[in-house]
Amino acid sequence: MLHRPVSELSKPSKRLPDQRWQIYPQKSEFAQNLAFLTNLSPIISQLLINRGIETPEQVQAFLNPESLVLPSPLEDFPDLAISLELLENAIASQTKIAICGDYDADGMTSTALLLRSLRTLGAQVDYAIPSRMHEGYGINKRIVEEFHSEGVGLILTVDNGISAFEPVARAKELGLAVIITDHHDIPQKLPPANAILNPKLIAESSPYRGVAGVGVAYILAVSLAQQLGQAKGLIQPMLALFTLGTIADLAPLTGVNRRWVKRGLQHLPKSHLPGIQALIQVGGVQARDEGAGEQGSRGAEEKIANPKSKIQNPKSLKPEDIGFRLGPRINAIGRIGNPQTVIELLTTDDMGVALERAMQCEQVNASRQEMCQQIEQEAIAYVETEFVTSLQKDRVLIVVQPNWHHGVIGIVASRLVERYGVPVFIGTYEDEGHIRGSARSIPEFHVFEALEYCHDLLGKFGGHKAAGGFSLPAENLEMVRSRLIEFANQCLEPQHLKPLLKIDAEVNLNHLNQQLYQQLNALHPCGMDNPDPVFWTPNIQVVEQKIVGKGHIKLTVAQTIDNQEYKIKAIAWRWGDYFRLPPRVDIAYKLRENYFNGNTSIELELIGVRLPIPIQQFFASPPIQSSTTFEYNQRQYTCGFYKNGIEAELRIRNSEGKVLAIQPGHIIGLLGTNRQNAKEVNISQPQYDNIIQAALQALSVLSAEL
Repeated sequence: MLHRPVSELSKPSKRLPDQRWQIYPQKSEFAQNLAFLTNLSPIISQLLINRGIETPEQVQAFLNPESLVLPSPLEDFPDLAISLELLENAIASQTKIAICGDYDADGMTSTALLLRSLRTLGAQVDYAIPSRMHEGYGINKRIVEEFHSEGVGLILTVDNGISAFEPVARAKELGLAVIITDHHDIPQKLPPANAILNPKLIAESSPYRGVAGVGVAYILAVSLAQQLGQAKGLIQPMLALFTLGTIADLAPLTGVNRRWVKRGLQHLPKSHLPGIQALIQVGGVQARDEGAGEQGSRGAEEKIANPKSKIQNPKSLKPEDIGFRLGPRINAIGRIGNPQTVIELLTTDDMGVALERAMQCEQVNASRQEMCQQIEQEAIAYVETEFVTSLQKDRVLIVVQPNWHHGVIGIVASRLVERYGVPVFIGTYEDEGHIRGSARSIPEFHVFEALEYCHDLLGKFGGHKAAGGFSLPAENLEMVRSRLIEFANQCLEPQHLKPLLKIDAEVNLNHLNQQLYQQLNALHPCGMDNPDPVFWTPNIQVVEQKIVGKGHIKLTVAQTIDNQEYKIKAIAWRWGDYFRLPPRVDIAYKLRENYFNGNTSIELELIGVRLPIPIQQFFASPPIQSSTTFEYNQRQYTCGFYKNGIEAELRIRNSEGKVLAIQPGHIIGLLGTNRQNAKEVNISQPQYDNIIQAALQALSVLSAEL
C-alpha cells in the first residue's frame, strides 16, 4: 500500500472556514398553512416564521409597512414638543443655532439633514464635528466654548451627547440652550439639557424605538417643518439622507425604519439632491426594477462586475447598494478624511461641487481599502505567529501594533472576528505612552461589560454589546490582556469560538431560479434584524474555481438530481485563504442577481462551506482497517480507511493493484501501485470524484451493518 508522509500530500488550502451552522427547524405544516392564509409560497412563509412573523396580521404589517398606523412622534417622544418650541423661537428671533455632529455615516448624514432642513426653514445655523484623530467621539468643552464665543444661543447635538454630562453642564453655565438628539445607550446620569430626544428613553413597544441618530434627526426636522407649515418639498430630500444614514449605520430594518427605508430606496434614484446623485454616479450604482438585474453586491467596489451597466426602468435601490457602495465612501471620510467633505457633498445645491466632493470620497475610500488590506495582512501574520496556538485557551484576541491608522482598525477587527471566531480588541500607539483601539464581538460576549471589567486600567472607553472603543496607558497593556482573558473565560465556552452562521432552509440547485428570487423581494429591504435569506445545499461538486480581484474565489458548483446535472456560478468574498476548496462540500449562500452585458442570471454569494456530513463522519471516526468491495462501471474495487500519520486516509484499489489514496479536505490524491511511483491527481475530476462517491456509499452501507 501507499505510505508517503502526510506532509507530502498537496493540500488545497490550510483550512476551511471554522463555522457553527445553525439551521432553523423547518416547520413544513405550519409554513404550508401560513402560505395558504396569506397567498404566499411555502418557502417565503418559512422565512417569515424564522424571523418571528407567524400570523396573517404580522405578515401583512411586515410585507406592507405602509399599512402600519403610526402614533404621532409627539406622543412617543416626551421632549419633542419643547425641542420644537426652542427651534421655532430660535428661527423667529434669528438666534444662532449650532449642530454638533459625529464623524461616522450616521453622524454626518444627521448633521447634513438638520443643516439642510433648518436653513430651508430660515434658521441661522452652522455645525462642528469633533476631530476623530485629536478629540474622539462626542461634544466636548472646547466645542461648547467655541460655540459660545461665536454667539451661538442653541446647541443641537446629533448622534451624540447622551453621555456628555460635563460639556452640557458647561453650556448651561454659559447660558446656552441644549437639545440632545442621540440613540446610544442611556447612562446612569442624564446631562442637564433643555430637551433630550433618544429612542432608548421611549416605550419598547414604540415603532420609533429602533431609529438611529439620523432617524431622530429626521423625526425632528419633519415635525418642525409640519409645525411651521413648510413641509412641502422638504420631506423627500430628508428621506434620502435618512435612508443613506440608517442603512450605513446598520440600524434595524424594522418598525418605522423598514417603512421609511423602503420608501427612501425607491426615491433615492430620483433624488434632487446633487450630493446623492453624485454619490450614486461615482459609486457605479444602478437602480433597478424590483427583481430586475443587479450586479453582485460588492461587484462595483472590486471592479469584478461592470459598474456602468445600464439597467432599464430604474425604480429602486437595494440596501446592499448603500451598505457596500455608498456607505463605505461616506464612512471612509469619517475614518481617514475630513467630515466637512461629506457635509458639503450632502448640503450643496451645485452639481459641480457635489461631483468634486464625491470624487474626493471615492479617492479616500480607495486609500481606506488599501490601508485595511495592509493592516489586515499584518494583523493576521502577527496573530499566526504569536497567538493562534493559545486562542482556544485565551478565548479573546488582543492585537496591538505601532503605525496602524486607528480610523480603520475597527474594520480590521471585524474581519479578524470573522476569521478566528473570537472577540477582538485591536489597538495602535497614539504616542509612545498611549494606545487607542477598537473592539468587535461575537454574540456571547459583551464588549462594554468587558471594558468595564478593565475600567481601572483604561483611559476613556465606551460602546455596547457588539462593539466599542477604548484607550489605555501603554504600560497597562499586559494587565489589560490578562483581565480580558479572565473575563472571556468567565463567559465563553469552547463551542462559542466559531463564527455562527444562521441558515434559513435547504434548497436544491434546480430550485434556484428567477421565480424564487422574485419571491424573495417580498422580504426586502433586508438588513439588521431582517437579514438576507441564507440557504444551504448539501454535497455539491465544485467543478471550477479561481482567484479573482483582491483574494475572492469565483467558482461554479454542480448538483446531480435524477441523473440531471444543475450548475450555477458563485462568488466567495475574501476567501483567497481557503483556495482551493475541496471537490465535495456543503455550501451556505445568499442569492444574488447578476446583470452583465444585457444578460440576467442568478448567482450565489457563498458565506459558508463545510465537508459533507457523511465525509466528516467517516474521516472523524472511520471504521479503521475495515474494508469492503463495490462495483463501479462493471469493474470490481476494494476500499477502506487506513491510518497514515495522524490522519485517516481513504484508499481505493482496482483489480490491477493500482491504489487511489485521499485525505480529508485535499483536492490532490495519489494514484499508483506504491508511494514511490505514485502520481498526484486532481480528485475533483469526474472520473475520480464519481468513484470516490461510490466507495463512500459502499462504506456507509458497511458502517450501518456494523
